[in-house]
Amino acid sequence: MTGSSWIWPGFLTFVAVILFVDLFVLHRRATVISIRAAIATVSAYVALAIAFGFLILGFEGPQRASEFATGYLLEQALSLDNIFVIALIFRYFRVPAEAQHRVLFYGIIGAVVLRLSLIVPGVHLVDRFHLLGIALGVLVIYSGFRMLRSEDETIDPGNSRIVRCLNSTGRVTDNYEGARFFLVRNGKLFMTPLFVVLVTVEVSDLVFAVDSIPAVLAISNDAFIVFSSNVFAVLGLRALFFVLSGMMREFRYLNTGLSLVLMFIGVKMVLAGQLEVPAMLSLAVVAILVAGSVLASLVSRAEEGPRQS
Repeated sequence: MTGSSWIWPGFLTFVAVILFVDLFVLHRRATVISIRAAIATVSAYVALAIAFGFLILGFEGPQRASEFATGYLLEQALSLDNIFVIALIFRYFRVPAEAQHRVLFYGIIGAVVLRLSLIVPGVHLVDRFHLLGIALGVLVIYSGFRMLRSEDETIDPGNSRIVRCLNSTGRVTDNYEGARFFLVRNGKLFMTPLFVVLVTVEVSDLVFAVDSIPAVLAISNDAFIVFSSNVFAVLGLRALFFVLSGMMREFRYLNTGLSLVLMFIGVKMVLAGQLEVPAMLSLAVVAILVAGSVLASLVSRAEEGPRQS
């Protein structure tokens, strides 16, 4: 299936239809997304990913299906950290609740394009040049250590170079204009603060991709498996944000779990020529580390509650 000539255009068309329905049918107007609607959307995207995984299982067998599931779970887990960063950006710029969906939607389009441009050539390069795979593995291990030590780092979205550069143009309006990114005044094109927020989100995703894409390249040597697993995780990111953005601080051990995941994947890449880790084992390790960190966070929070009371 993954080697068929129709699979790439077919999958990209499928993604385009989903995004079109999302923006122009379900969310034509800028409205606040309720928790119930967000949970329903997340459930729908998860169900689509599971159905797609079974489709791969039927056509390609358990090896490729395990690779897809591992890539999906890895990207989904790493995106949790990205959700926290996006929440900080929205809070800093005081983005109106009804405009947040529009920023996230176009952010997802940018994320899909970014992954398509990096994953497809990346898989072929890693497959062709063994030393590149080792170098990326070292980068992923370093990213894991950096994440482990960055829990107390503060993020200042307004102090980034791209925000300062946009504001220095004198073409950014003082106030939000609904869900608009641009407007024309006196024959001149102006950016709204919402466009500045969108650019900031896209830049944060680019930084995030530096960690996540090398990690997911270790999962499979099939570009379609890697890309599709990433896309399914990214598609659900918007709705997942509305479900989890207010709860991210509760998962205090999530960074530790994600750090261990990255280090495991990095070691797997470095030792790819000497040690072959089965896809099912990789899936089990990633699932245990992510679920364990979330469970430990919830247990720790529950134990603190009675003590504080």
